[in-house]
Amino acid sequence: MSGNVIREKSFAFAVRIVKLCSLLADERREFVLSKQLLRSGTAIGALVREAEHAESKADFIHKMAIAQKEANETAYWLELLRESDLLSQKEFDSIFSDQAEIAKILASIILTSKGKKKMVNDEW
Repeated sequence: MSGNVIREKSFAFAVRIVKLCSLLADERREFVLSKQLLRSGTAIGALVREAEHAESKADFIHKMAIAQKEANETAYWLELLRESDLLSQKEFDSIFSDQAEIAKILASIILTSKGKKKMVNDEW
């Protein structure tokens, strides 16, 4: 990865989510939870892309915070699918580790951005 890490990871994660939801619908005949997972899991990357063109630092932080909330919601749906035996432990572990990594990166970006914003405000 050479460019924007969160952009690349969140897009790759969205692709995995789309494929997983397709598998859940086609092979496991699960439609309701998979649609919730599809919505939250793909929203992360969409919000990261929106943040790239934020109107201000506050707008950037806000969009990243919403992406973080979507990552948290995605974790919930993945856990529910696992506990409902719609995902194997191996399937769950693989995609959940990606979700956790993205959530950590988002938290770091938000904290760093808030720190930089505070420093800028303190200088004024």
